[in-house]
Amino acid sequence: MTRLESTLAAPKSRKGQRGNDAAASKASILQSALIEFSSKGYDGARVDEIAKRAGISKPLIYEYFGDKEAVYSAALREAYLQIRAGEETLDMASQDPEAAIRALVTFTMNHYRRNPWFISILNTENLRGGSTIKKMEDASEIQTELVQELRAVLNRGKEAGQFREGVDAVELYIFIASLCYFPISNLYTLETVFECEIDDAWLDRRAKDASEMVVRYLRKDA
Repeated sequence: MTRLESTLAAPKSRKGQRGNDAAASKASILQSALIEFSSKGYDGARVDEIAKRAGISKPLIYEYFGDKEAVYSAALREAYLQIRAGEETLDMASQDPEAAIRALVTFTMNHYRRNPWFISILNTENLRGGSTIKKMEDASEIQTELVQELRAVLNRGKEAGQFREGVDAVELYIFIASLCYFPISNLYTLETVFECEIDDAWLDRRAKDASEMVVRYLRKDA
């Protein structure tokens, strides 16, 4: 048995176990809070329901996070952390610039599809005038790595003669997010008004089309 295997096989200390339990409990609370706030809005959400869904006592939620506003703030922050963590797995730095952009667009569309609470909790925060995110000290910092990585992709694309000059990374990401956000956030009204079936196949096509639109927008010869 190697030293690493021996370390992994060794029983955890009670202190370490308590730390792991606390981390797992907090993660469960945050995921439950995301569902509760996104499905019922801020005013309709109840900490009792968050506790019930997470299988954790209400006093423990207050101990970990504080009052309802603090739980909501932590859940909103978690929503951003999760999408940023997903983007990191794309490893855009190792991909051809066009492939990196396509991967980001496809991931963004799929994240919205697979995590409907994301759009809902952002809608909730916008309906509240952004009152919570304005007080979130690291809100901009959470986005920094994505912006830097996207800026690097754009620079590589320009150096390779693929992308044109003058594209701002932040503005590009907002463009990408808007292309992916609208068909998910307005799915039911779009289906009804235009009498079209928005199913997985339809959304797969929109993700592909959106990727192509963004790449063509960036191309030097566009």
